[in-house]
Amino acid sequence: MDPDSVKTTLSNLAFGNVMAAAARDYQKEVLAQQKAQPSSSTNEEIDLDELMDDPELEKLHADRIAALKKEAEKRQALKNQGHGEYREITEGDFLGEVTGSEKVICHFYHQEFYRCKIMDKHLKSLAPKHMDTKFIKLDAENAPFFVTKLGIKTLPCVIFFRKFGISLVPSTSSSKISGFVLSQTGKGIAVDRLVGFQDLGGKDDFFTRTLEILLVKKGIISEKKHDEEDEDGVYPESRRNAVRSSVDPDSDSD
Repeated sequence: MDPDSVKTTLSNLAFGNVMAAAARDYQKEVLAQQKAQPSSSTNEEIDLDELMDDPELEKLHADRIAALKKEAEKRQALKNQGHGEYREITEGDFLGEVTGSEKVICHFYHQEFYRCKIMDKHLKSLAPKHMDTKFIKLDAENAPFFVTKLGIKTLPCVIFFRKFGISLVPSTSSSKISGFVLSQTGKGIAVDRLVGFQDLGGKDDFFTRTLEILLVKKGIISEKKHDEEDEDGVYPESRRNAVRSSVDPDSDSD
């Protein structure tokens, strides 16, 4: 046999043996890893079971459930009082509505005034976001008694109320709202008002967020957390145009 041919054959056999050995080592390593995995999974399951039985974790879970239940009960109670929506009321409902909640925003409006419709749009958008405050509106033409007593001369007029007991008393009282004298038997009375758009830049195309910030500053609503804010807090141009009016910049008069 040719010496070179023998040499080549032996070399090939040696290479094949090396590859076979490498393959066996790799197979052993894979099997070892597979055997180790169930053991690791068992340890993880044991640790998780121990964690679930932790009394501190159970207490945190119970506290969280209790807090969620309390919040749900509070929201339901507010809904029962008319919170969470922008509602129309009558003059006969007025006192019960403004004395029945801690914080109330009441919009005195006129059906024919465009600026009142603009204010309606913004307040309707804010009402579901601020459950702690009641949002209502009252047709000024159908509420002459309170329009007179509250000294409302310009529309739209948005008045902010805190929970209070109310009655007409002589003008010697120190609690006045534009000539309307009230007795305080609770936590306060009508605390502030917006007349026309003078505090909103005097223009019709203000943002809902602009009104919201103003109401927060006046303390009649609370600032929402970032993750609770509506994505369209700043309206796109198309939505702003939908609530614009073509009236003169000066507010309408009743």
